[in-house]
Amino acid sequence: MLRSRNTFSSWRRGLAQRAVHAGWAWVQRTGSVSAEHPGRFRFGAMGTGSRLAFPLGTVFGEPWIHLGAHCIIGEQVTLTAGLMPDLDLGPDPILRIGDGVVLGRGSHVIADTTVTIGSDCYFGPYVYVTSTNHSYDDPHEPIGKQWPRMEPVEIGPGCWIGTGAVILPGARIGRNVVVAAGAVVRGVVPDHAVVAGAPARVVRRWTREAGWQPPLRTPAPVPIPDGVTPDQLLALAELDEEDVARLAELEAES
Repeated sequence: MLRSRNTFSSWRRGLAQRAVHAGWAWVQRTGSVSAEHPGRFRFGAMGTGSRLAFPLGTVFGEPWIHLGAHCIIGEQVTLTAGLMPDLDLGPDPILRIGDGVVLGRGSHVIADTTVTIGSDCYFGPYVYVTSTNHSYDDPHEPIGKQWPRMEPVEIGPGCWIGTGAVILPGARIGRNVVVAAGAVVRGVVPDHAVVAGAPARVVRRWTREAGWQPPLRTPAPVPIPDGVTPDQLLALAELDEEDVARLAELEAES
């Protein structure tokens, strides 16, 4: 009898678990925000194919937020324009996000003045971008009560921003820049650079004349050739070492 009750209890728990997972998946789909289903949000612009995952983080000032096409905004991502909700920020957008941008879970983009993120930028989770910093000029006044300093932020297209990176006011990050996880970036970062540390410093850079300096330690990955199907990739995964060696011989002969 004890085994029967345990079996029934396990079956009932499994059924409830599946129901909870299915219900939560429905909530996530229904609660997500897109141009076709914006809910209460009225973004200044939102391109086709873009979506804010549910649950959302803090979002306000959306009339001054422009999102490009095919952007993925992860769960609990904060997007704000202005110091607080319900301000009139003028005719121009404050936060501009280009096409194909991915903002990882839990990231924050705080645009109290202009913040621009170029197309095809990828952010890991918990990245913090802000155009505002606290001031502490008056030693007698609590820092949180002093008027903050604001400087525009610009992140060029094609960048990779690692997990937990912090982009401070006034940062100007060039094109195709890698920001290492946990880096704290301020000032100007040139195109095609890798920066790391707090404060972040250039640790590697590409130029047309010298290539990557210091040189890369590993060869560039070889992309999958055009026209290769998923079934062909699965078949390749099943090859053993002898099959691979034979294919290499055949390729050399041809």
